[in-house]
Amino acid sequence: MSFTLHPRLMADTTILGDLPLSRVLLAKEALGPWLILVPRYESLREIHHLSEQDQQQLMRESSAVAALLEQDYQAEKINIGALGNLVPQLHLHHIARFSNDVAWPGPIWGNTKGIQRSEEVQQALAEELRQELSHITGFNTVNV
Repeated sequence: MSFTLHPRLMADTTILGDLPLSRVLLAKEALGPWLILVPRYESLREIHHLSEQDQQQLMRESSAVAALLEQDYQAEKINIGALGNLVPQLHLHHIARFSNDVAWPGPIWGNTKGIQRSEEVQQALAEELRQELSHITGFNTVNV
């Protein structure tokens, strides 16, 4: 598949690896963990633009990532969203939410301070998540 990640996603995330359909990213914002799935197709904007088979694969990947966040981080709620207003490339947010997070109980958009993790903390969390994601069938790390 020919695929280029949107520049804003590149700037705001760390690449963790690939599932069969999607690139898996870790947001740098100090909230969550906050994972983002990006189907590896060029110029894709909406879930309904995927084939039925790829829609089902995205749902499998989304469910696996949500379960990982819920189980491994004891998240109280998993927020999943595909807004795409600022970044038109199709991407699906998966955010582990906790009653003590800065935006609780509201949505995160517009309700956080935009503070990013330090590079050291981001890399440690990325390595931890790569290990956890390796238990999902088809996950592979990528060299970027």
